[in-house]
Amino acid sequence: MIHLSLPAALSALLAGIGVYGVLARRNAVLVLVGVELILNAANLLLVTAGSRPGAPLSAGPVLTLFVITIAAAEITVALAIILVMFRRTGHIDLTAVPDLTDDEPDDAGDVDAEAPRADDRDGHPRDAVREPAAAGEGVG
Repeated sequence: MIHLSLPAALSALLAGIGVYGVLARRNAVLVLVGVELILNAANLLLVTAGSRPGAPLSAGPVLTLFVITIAAAEITVALAIILVMFRRTGHIDLTAVPDLTDDEPDDAGDVDAEAPRADDRDGHPRDAVREPAAAGEGVG
């Protein structure tokens, strides 16, 4: 039989790597990997505590099954949210400023909301952002 301090040390290592992954990463998927490492560290501790001699009812492995089930549901919901975030913003960077505007513009106050967009003489829409030409460029 192995000593109980070895799985506890491995669990502490997994939890430390998971906490680092949650706190130091900007990518949402890597943050989820960190959360899963923390949950697996908890599972390892539960199984270790349940396997010690004289443990009643084998509660550790049973609780581990519940943690695995909750982790699977959590990762499913989190990946769905990340997918929606990626489709909406084009990235999954958690430190970026969120865009809280509506998808559709509010047309309640616009009189000419259905009017077509006017183009300037170059064929570009008026609201397009263009850099000003430097002195002497484009002449000739």
